[in-house]
Amino acid sequence: QGEFVFVAGPSGAGKTTLLRLIYGAQRPSDGSILISNINLSRIRRDKLDLMRRRIGFVFQDFKLLPGKTAFQNVALALEVIGERPSIIRKKSRQILRAVGLSGKEGLYPPELSGGEQQRIAIARAIINEPIILLADEPTGSLDPDITREIMLLFRTINLRGTTVVVATHSRELLRDTEQRTVLLKDGCVVQETLPAQDAPP
Repeated sequence: QGEFVFVAGPSGAGKTTLLRLIYGAQRPSDGSILISNINLSRIRRDKLDLMRRRIGFVFQDFKLLPGKTAFQNVALALEVIGERPSIIRKKSRQILRAVGLSGKEGLYPPELSGGEQQRIAIARAIINEPIILLADEPTGSLDPDITREIMLLFRTINLRGTTVVVATHSRELLRDTEQRTVLLKDGCVVQETLPAQDAPP
């Protein structure tokens, strides 16, 4: 709880599959996925849908609706759970401001840069105040400067108490990180690096 973890490894190592398991989009063939002591492989479908509301997911390709504005893309996450319109307006504006998109609420995704589109995707993922934020190669198509901004945003979200799990194959992201890193190969953990403060003496 409250941790920031990188899941690393080459393409095909199992990073996306691991995130999909945590999100409940795939069922494990063996073992258990526990979130808040709830076994996702055993709960009913309706309970799984409720649990997913507590998990944010940021995709590499953003998965924004091009015909909806930045505001509408973010607000949709609240609309589908039946939130009141007044709350939707307030929270959507607040979260867009928090990710640095004030003044761009009315723009459509094609009118925004890649970094701005990713910020919308992050805003949509965190507007329901998830306990876990999963990010699958979230900086894969972004330049180094924007990548640093996005990672700083993830760190800020983490410092507020949200567990953040970032899947990446980027050596640049991992080179100077102080976060825990789990290395996968062929679906297995082959190496784990702990933060300096947690490493054994």
